[in-house]
This record gives sequence, C-alpha cells and structure tokens, in this order.
Amino acid sequence: MRKTVIRILFCFLVVTLAACKKETPTPTPLTTSAKNNISYAKGLELYHYATFSIVKITSPWPDAKKEYTYVLYKAGAVIPDSLKSATAIQVPVKSLVATSTTHIPSLEMLGVENTLVGFPNTDYISSEKTRKRIDSGKVKEVGNNESLNTEVLIDLDPDVIVGYGIDNNNPSLDILEKSGLKVILNGDWNEQTPLGKAEWIKFFGTLYGKDDEAATIFSGIEKEYLATVALAKKAVTQPTVFTGAMYQDQWYMSEGNSWAATFLKDANAAYLWKDTPGTGSLSLSFETVFLKAQNAEFWIGPAQFTALREMADANPHYAQFDAFKNKKVYSSSTKKGAKGGVLYYEIAPNRPDLVLKDMIKILHPELLPDYELYFFEKLN
Repeated sequence: MRKTVIRILFCFLVVTLAACKKETPTPTPLTTSAKNNISYAKGLELYHYATFSIVKITSPWPDAKKEYTYVLYKAGAVIPDSLKSATAIQVPVKSLVATSTTHIPSLEMLGVENTLVGFPNTDYISSEKTRKRIDSGKVKEVGNNESLNTEVLIDLDPDVIVGYGIDNNNPSLDILEKSGLKVILNGDWNEQTPLGKAEWIKFFGTLYGKDDEAATIFSGIEKEYLATVALAKKAVTQPTVFTGAMYQDQWYMSEGNSWAATFLKDANAAYLWKDTPGTGSLSLSFETVFLKAQNAEFWIGPAQFTALREMADANPHYAQFDAFKNKKVYSSSTKKGAKGGVLYYEIAPNRPDLVLKDMIKILHPELLPDYELYFFEKLN
C-alpha cells in the first residue's frame, strides 16, 4: 500500500513539473540566420523570424546618432532575452495612430486603412477614402506633431502610434510612452532615394502581419520605376531644368543628391544644380539663380504657386526666365484634396514610379504619348 501511494505521488510530481515546464518555456537565444529584408531604404532594417520580427530604425532624422530597435511579435511568441530591452509590439495591430500623410497610402495599399483611429491636423489628408472616415468621426484629431494631444491619445488607447522626429527631442512622444502607449518611429521622410522612400511600405507590412503583400506591392513599384528609368535613356535630348522659388529673399533650390534631384537625373534631364553636394536645399540669391537658369527650358516645382499670374504678382522678375515666357512651368501644388492637402506630398513618396513618369511626360513627351500627368500640371 505504501509503495502504491509513493508511486502515485511520484507520478503526480512528474506530471506537475512537466506542466510547469510547458507553461514557462525557456527563452531561446537569438539566432543570426535572418537577413535584412530591405534593399533600398538606408534608415530601415527588417529581420523576420518564425514568431517575431526585429525592426531597426537606423536613421530616424538627419545625422542621427541614435538607433531604435523594436520587436514585433505574434501572440504566444517567446522573445529572446537579448531583445527584452526593446519596445515590443504585438502584431497584427488592430488600431493605429499615424502622424504623417505619407503613412496613409501605405495603409490603403495594404487594405488596413480602417485601423486608423487618430491623426494630427487631419485637414492635410487628401485621400477620399480616409477623408470619409475622418468626416464620419472614425479618425480623431490628435493635435499636431510638435504638441500631440496626450489626453485624446490615451483615451483612444491605440495598439501603436507611428511617430517621427526631426531631432532627439519630442516631449509628446516621451509622455505617451511613459503612459504605457506603444510608440514606433518612422523615418521614411529622411530617405533620399525614390525607391528608398517607397520601400517603407514593408515597415507597415510587418506591423500588420502583411509582409508578403507589402513585398509584392513594392516589387511592382520597383519594376515600374526601373523600367521607366530605362525608357528615359532612349531620349535623344536632355532638357535643362531648374526648381524652387523665392522665400523671404532666398531661392530654395534642390541639392544635387536630393530626392527631387534624383527624379530629374533618372528622367534624363540636365538639372543645372546636379553637381552640388548634399541632400537638402540650397539657399541662393535671385541673381545667382537668374544668371544660371535664365535660359533653362523647364521650371519644375515653383514652390506653392498654382498660376503664372500668381507668380508674376509675387515677383515680377520671374517673368524674365525663358521657361516662364515659353509657359514651361510645371507645379504639383494645383492638385489638392477636399481640405487643401496637396496630393503630391501625400502620395509621391509611396509612388515614385508615377512621379518619374510625370517627369518624362514633361521632358520627353514622345516617350509616353498616351500618359496623362498624375501629380504635375502646366501652369497657365
């Protein structure tokens, strides 16, 4: 009898220990087998594992010295000890607050726009689909990027807030994180190549467990862009181009390695400031620009102007440029959403293939005879 009782107790102990072991699995060490799934974006790295992904934001703002690591995990996943200090976000997310209009096209292309619950300065959003959700009260106004409304955001309690920073100082995001909300930075705006910006759709794909869909969407954009670059090489001319306009006594011109200048290079244009180093904007005097660009064939992107008369009223000297005289001034500021948001600012970073086709239609119309301009328009 005693042996029987001992045997029963021993079996019970074994079963109990086995159950406990099953309930508290030992974290597995992080392997190095995963490869970065990003090809063009310089500020983003994605590493996919069986039950979680590692997202690294390596360039959140210009000249950043700080990097951010996030773990996006599926329900029930065991996160390795080496990643326990990183912000962990369960995916797929069910509710999200975005902070840049450039995030909206990615959500819509992935078919997850219904998860958007908050946005700062909603008037900037041009998408008709998302505007309907704003107008019906499904997307809340959450202040502005420099001073987000923490009370509204805490009340919304989204699964994640996709923010961005222009430097290492963003008190609003710090407060939200301390309140327990999940914040992940997005650095798409800091990319300086067309395909680099567009590849950030993979960032959103990982948030929603739609990595394959995001990769397929980007692959299509990449294919179209590269095919259009190849088409531009067939052009027999290389028109001269300049950009920008005056603002407070300075003419802001795209630097030679900037995002905007890359489109002109890929469109086989002779951008007059292509040899200037840098990825931002030059600050030039009117005289400097006029001396170099007076006889240029095209003027693309004259700031916010939407008509030649408006330009001449603002500065009569604009009319002295050949591009103005010959009505070869093209702007993306004419096409706006219902509340005045410019379509170009929202969609162009996500669809560089369309931007490049616009450039070719403007500069080499014979190469795309049936194409209609998507973002740009000739000013009258």
